Amino acid sequence: MPVFKAPVQDTLFVLNDVLGIERYANMPGFADVGPDLLEAITAEAAKVAEEVMFPVNLSGDQEGCVRNHDASVKAPKGFKAAFDQYCQGGWLGLSMPEEFGGQGLPYTLHSAVSEYLISANMALMMYPGLTQGAIAAILEHGSDAQKQTYVPNMVAGTWTGTMNLTEPHCGTDLGLLRTKAVPQGDGSYKISGQKIFISAGEHDMSDNIIHLVLARIEGAPEGTKGISLFIVPKFMVNEDGSLGARNGVSCGALEHKMGIHGNATCVMNYDDATGYLIGGENKGLAAMFVMMNEARLGVGLQGLSIGEIAYQNAAQYARERIQGRSLSGPKAPNLKADPIIVHPDIRRALMTMRAFNEGGRAFALWTALQSDIAHRSDDAKARETASDLLGLMTPILKGVMTDKGFDHAVMAQQVYGGHGYIEEWGMSQYVRDARIAMIYEGANGIQALDLVGRKLPANGGRAVMALFNEIGAFCEENRSNEALSGFTKVLKKGLNDLQASTMWFMQNAMAKPDNAGAGSYDYMHMFGIVVIGYMWARMAKVAEAELAAGNSPREDYLKNKLITARFYMDKVMPETALRKTRIETGADTMMELAAEAF
Repeated sequence: MPVFKAPVQDTLFVLNDVLGIERYANMPGFADVGPDLLEAITAEAAKVAEEVMFPVNLSGDQEGCVRNHDASVKAPKGFKAAFDQYCQGGWLGLSMPEEFGGQGLPYTLHSAVSEYLISANMALMMYPGLTQGAIAAILEHGSDAQKQTYVPNMVAGTWTGTMNLTEPHCGTDLGLLRTKAVPQGDGSYKISGQKIFISAGEHDMSDNIIHLVLARIEGAPEGTKGISLFIVPKFMVNEDGSLGARNGVSCGALEHKMGIHGNATCVMNYDDATGYLIGGENKGLAAMFVMMNEARLGVGLQGLSIGEIAYQNAAQYARERIQGRSLSGPKAPNLKADPIIVHPDIRRALMTMRAFNEGGRAFALWTALQSDIAHRSDDAKARETASDLLGLMTPILKGVMTDKGFDHAVMAQQVYGGHGYIEEWGMSQYVRDARIAMIYEGANGIQALDLVGRKLPANGGRAVMALFNEIGAFCEENRSNEALSGFTKVLKKGLNDLQASTMWFMQNAMAKPDNAGAGSYDYMHMFGIVVIGYMWARMAKVAEAELAAGNSPREDYLKNKLITARFYMDKVMPETALRKTRIETGADTMMELAAEAF
């Protein structure tokens, strides 16, 4: 049976020591977020993850969701009770505004505890995750009346939310969507069409489901310029806030999926359903992108979370499973064989997972902090810089961390050998669950194109230049620090490769756009490697300084941190040179073969 222990100590190290979260006490929601509160909240979240969410993860995968004859959907046994406990603890509204029943705490803290909860039960955590994204869209683009009608119940978890984009013929290219909206003269619209792959589209865990639906108003322009966003509740809401009649929206079928069986992925049918415009006519994409960006950060966390729990289980198995002898001589002479953790290939897998998990955790929390600064700081320049970084990092965090989450789930499964292929050991579920994160909320190839095509040139390259300057300044400031030279020199080399590839795109992609498309995926991963390397260098600096001061109560933890940091620099960072070489070969050999030859 799988095991899970929330990595609280590592989270607190990143928040307190690396990011220095107390320095942001002047921002709303941060004033009381000192070490004591952080420790209390993360410890309680760990308890919920380990004792409430995790126990129903494996059973939820095995049981799955069931669609009844009346088109209602039943979630797996234990899911509703776990969800109710999660909501009653205030976790869904942790970072939501207090005026709507939330606690107003930082999004950074929400991200930290979400990692534990997703590791414990990814499928279950998709229900509140989608709700939080829907809340964000309503708060930013909804009217005051819409906010008052829907948000308090959603923050409480009494109602949940969804996002409805994809149609059978229309995925990434939303300009092709056909769902139509017909004005009714009273401010409402009749929504008709079909959406597919709708996570949490129908279930029995909340009293109402608030669907956010993209549709085209009759007579609107073709393409993405004619798309609007609508609030379509499962049950109509009366003026006094009570629930009224069932709306014309139903679950036509449940998708039969590779993983996340505990989440209801639905075909949703809209048959003259009543909907309400949010964000203005033909302005639907702007409103939906609020939700999509929130979701992309959450999906990046899913990659990290699955990578973490897969690693924990592989490490435990490797310590216990005996097989063969160490190449350097027996390490357990009292046993007939050594634990497999002595073998270099097993160590390669475990150290790779560990290095990306710990570096990725810092990357995710640093990115979440940019979101808080962008939305909460009273310094206009700080908001602009943070918003730039957030936009730049979102496709990288989503694309790189979900690719790595799947890779690491497979690595962990490999550590188990044949047992990893047997369902009762639980490793198959992590592989199956992790796979979707690379696909939904914009497939990772699309994230790479977004990075190169939109995020790099945005505002004249302001974001990428600021980040390059920040990483370069860190290397320069610490150049004379002998204890850090092994980190800063390697980081600077990776940064040089990234800058050179960026310049290559500038020189070769304008005249031949396929060069950008051909190199974008390698570029995204190179960027992720460098940013995580930057996080590792910052963590190493903190660890070295504390160890040099002496008498640290966490000496072993910090020494292990430095060992893992050196592994990342030695074994992972050199990959930037490979990625750079591939980028600079351009698109010719990739695009030359005629389509009919495939």
